[in-house]
Amino acid sequence: MNILFILVPVIFFGAFVDAIAGGGGLITLTAYVAVGLPPQVSLGTNKFASSFGTTIASIQYIRRGAVARFVALVAIPASFLGSSIGSALAERYASATLSYLLIVLVPAIAIFMVVNPTFGQARERSKSFVMIVAALLSLLLGCYDGFFGPGTGMLLALAFTSLLGLDLLTANGTARLVNLSSNLAAMAVFLYHGSVDFSVAIPCTAASIVGGFVGSRLALKVGPRLVKPIMLFVLALLLAKVIFDLF
Repeated sequence: MNILFILVPVIFFGAFVDAIAGGGGLITLTAYVAVGLPPQVSLGTNKFASSFGTTIASIQYIRRGAVARFVALVAIPASFLGSSIGSALAERYASATLSYLLIVLVPAIAIFMVVNPTFGQARERSKSFVMIVAALLSLLLGCYDGFFGPGTGMLLALAFTSLLGLDLLTANGTARLVNLSSNLAAMAVFLYHGSVDFSVAIPCTAASIVGGFVGSRLALKVGPRLVKPIMLFVLALLLAKVIFDLF
């Protein structure tokens, strides 16, 4: 059976989820590995296809004004720097300690989302506070992305709404744009090393573009009523991955 019959619908679904809440890589990367692509090629092919899907989703959020541009201007370079630091740390240290920490943090985040009635509502913050915290958050989560990776876009969105006071849709749109910068940098590295299987990447890119477009349009139309449950779904996937990798 041609692996594309399996991959294309899964990549569409992963991009759809990613456009709504982030964390779609938990679905798509698993799919590439499951059909037998080598690990490095799976990573490269995933970054190639998902970068285009995220680009399309980001454009939709920008067109609808669902991006905090002043946050993005600070967060994008901070995330890029953090990702570089995290990648360097990953070469020296094992991620087991972070995995154990996530087993505690992920359920705590999910409970916070469920029991907090104001989660995702816009709140006033001073511009100086937002700029400073946005830079620190993006540096930290960029480092997480380079060191560990899964669910970075969703964690960015959660941080932007919980700490910066952005409404959930704007937080999500801003997170897509910030996460895109590190994805594009990673894609360039994988292309340089020849770690992209274009026979798989091209059709999966088409699926990712359609999934990113449909997911972002649906999120913008339905709003937080859709985004919040999808975030909880991605948190469950992240927890399952961490537990599976550890045990």
